[in-house]
Amino acid sequence: MSHVGVGPRPGRSAVMRSATFLIAGALAMPALAGCSDPDPAGKPLAGQDIAPAGRAQIADGGTLRWAVDALPETLNTFQSDADTTTNRIAQATLPSMFRLDASGRPERNANYLESAKIVETEPKQVVLYKLNQQAVWSDGREIGAADFAAQWRALSGKDSAYWTARNAGYDRIEKIERGDNDLEVRVTFARTYADWRSLFSPLYPKEVMGTPDSFNDGARRKLKVSAGPFTVQKIDREADEVTLTRNPRWWGEPAKLNEIVLRTVPRDQRAAALAVGDLDLAEIDPAAARRIAIAAPRPKPPTASAGGSPLMGPDRSRLTAAQRRDQEKFRGFEVRKSLEPAYTQLALNGAEGPLADERVRRGVARALDREELAKLVLSPLGLPAKPVGSHLALSGQAAYADNSGAIGGQDMAEAQALLADAGWVPGGPVKEGAKKEKGEKAAGSEGKKAEKGQKEEEAEKGQKGDRGEKGGKDSESQSEPKSKSKSDSSSESDSESEDDGTYIVGEDNKAGDADKEGGRHLAQDGKQYGNKQLQQGGAPGAYAPQGTPAPAGAAARPLAKDGKALTLRFVVPEGEGSQTLRTVADRIGLMLERIGIRTEITKVADESYFKDHIASGQYDLALYSWPASAYPATDARPIYAKPVPAADGSLNVEQNYTRVGTDQVDQLFDQAIGTLDESESRSLIRKADSRIWAAAGSIPLFQRPQLTAARTSVANAGAFGFGTPVYEDMGFLKKGMKPSPSASTN
Repeated sequence: MSHVGVGPRPGRSAVMRSATFLIAGALAMPALAGCSDPDPAGKPLAGQDIAPAGRAQIADGGTLRWAVDALPETLNTFQSDADTTTNRIAQATLPSMFRLDASGRPERNANYLESAKIVETEPKQVVLYKLNQQAVWSDGREIGAADFAAQWRALSGKDSAYWTARNAGYDRIEKIERGDNDLEVRVTFARTYADWRSLFSPLYPKEVMGTPDSFNDGARRKLKVSAGPFTVQKIDREADEVTLTRNPRWWGEPAKLNEIVLRTVPRDQRAAALAVGDLDLAEIDPAAARRIAIAAPRPKPPTASAGGSPLMGPDRSRLTAAQRRDQEKFRGFEVRKSLEPAYTQLALNGAEGPLADERVRRGVARALDREELAKLVLSPLGLPAKPVGSHLALSGQAAYADNSGAIGGQDMAEAQALLADAGWVPGGPVKEGAKKEKGEKAAGSEGKKAEKGQKEEEAEKGQKGDRGEKGGKDSESQSEPKSKSKSDSSSESDSESEDDGTYIVGEDNKAGDADKEGGRHLAQDGKQYGNKQLQQGGAPGAYAPQGTPAPAGAAARPLAKDGKALTLRFVVPEGEGSQTLRTVADRIGLMLERIGIRTEITKVADESYFKDHIASGQYDLALYSWPASAYPATDARPIYAKPVPAADGSLNVEQNYTRVGTDQVDQLFDQAIGTLDESESRSLIRKADSRIWAAAGSIPLFQRPQLTAARTSVANAGAFGFGTPVYEDMGFLKKGMKPSPSASTN
């Protein structure tokens, strides 16, 4: 799923699906009836927090220094290595026919379009674009049909010489031609396309899209021609900066800023860069947010949850010396917060092992307290702590409806009944081999083990026994389920170190220590796991507060089947910025422990987490995030499409890294994309979501927090939420001016 603030999506496979309907178990589908509600989409859980101000309140001129994670490898958003910075530059410099409003819904961009509408449906769908007569490229040429046609040909998928990352929608176009005059563009579709508004945003000039060479290489390092309020002046790879400057040929409201400098600053260095005055605007982690909040406390926003707090930091009457120094360092800055247009999910790999059984996946899902996990992450930040109810949209978006009733909420008895029906019973006989003798694994574990001789194993067992069950597998008790954590390493010296990172939750105070450590870090690592391009610009999906108690309830006896304990390998990234992600994994492990499921938490290198584990299927459980899309029928299909065999015998999973899908879900997506009745399309999307819930391949947990540090004088910028930034309106307030008091409201 992608749009606004996230990178390009890979093209969808053209493989046709079987017409057979597969229903995910004998489940009732109460969520399907929910479509009769007046507006199940609701409103966004949190609004934009951008210090809105009228243009008359903003000074002319100035340079906004804005932190980014990295300089872009390409300025072409349709290439596979495009990232968040690529998209940020495109938003400021290129035409976009539609952009997203504060509710995550597409709206016409009047700077480029007078109108855009379907003018024919029979025999084929025809969309007529009427362009703004003032719209021109920076070289003075009018934007017109030739640019639309060049982009269609490049992205249609018919010419493999174009190295494109995606062609969804463009592959359904039959022809593009000039209308009655130069300002009209007629697009005729060979196949009906409901998400036609997703096309031509951004729109590149024909000079970029016209030939394979210009597409592949012409816009990687420079953008000679543009048509936004800003142009790309310079990419300085030595200084790690991109400078955008006012476009003198811009016909809309002139940009208030002279320049926007996108400066590469690692997330763990942003607080320091803000303190010395090197930045004006930066997404930050919660730990930095708490430090900055000391200097500039803000009232609790009306959109915060009842159980939330306003992120005001510690009691100012009891500040430590370090906190007083922070108060001085960050004077003149504030934290603006909202919810990202993205959600974190628990992924269950259904390719093989116990989770290949739908009953086991549903049992895991019924053991989760999603509301508790949402509160764990969001309440301490003063943000609405409500679980996400859809895989395909977020609250406020047109296609949203809470369809989680298709699988049901937390119910331990039901979870255990589902597992028992699948043959996993408490206290079942466990063979000696299940105690991890040489060459044998517990059910569900995909861990890569270093080969050791029998004598080495015995020696290692003795060493681990001496240091008190810090993770020694052979010394585990079989009387209780254990949730374990261990670094994924082939180094014997690492595995035999004094503290190898392995622990059993609930023993030696390790679980409590993990919670406290997670509370101290509360950090984003700048990576978004889930998008095939590993988009930068957000956390992998989880944050945890300080001192949150473990869930109540005693551990159940371990579940076993055919002599093997039910153990699931939970893969998490090991980097410092991912500590809180591991804390959330620990909490889920405790929830599963209560129904007798062991979780073996394996820490892997951040750089290999997605490519070598998630994408390749080397995990049982994992946490990663998906961005929300205004066009779920297009963007979500590759994520939930049923995997099919490829010509070479491998399994083509597209972006469905859980390997769980059904023919019925595929059909519902196809029907939703093929109807021009918007109400019917939304209904079909909601039905597809209910089936996805029922299959239990992934469980949405919570919307991710978005925290941005901003100089208090910066207006119309900050935590944008769903909305596309309006770059020409960003700027610095005139002396004595204040932003609107509605900064944190919808």
